[in-house]
Amino acid sequence: MRQPLSNINRSDDYGALQRLVNDLYREAEFVSRLDAVVRAESVDLPEDLIEIVSLLPPGLYARQTMCDQLNSAINGHSWGQVYGTVE
Repeated sequence: MRQPLSNINRSDDYGALQRLVNDLYREAEFVSRLDAVVRAESVDLPEDLIEIVSLLPPGLYARQTMCDQLNSAINGHSWGQVYGTVE
């Protein structure tokens, strides 16, 4: 049986970045880049996703702004199909 095309390039870590974002904003309105990087490393995200989080410029982020920044980096690496985007 053939696998659907939409799933061919998906990593086992597909959606991991979304879970990270959900975790970060569960109880906070703003999150710093440092908090995001530390959390990404502490939950053992794959190196590719830690790289994406590390590309965030320093500062505090509202959820939508962080998602926009992360999605820009994900799309810049053409990893949307592999790891998914965030909202």
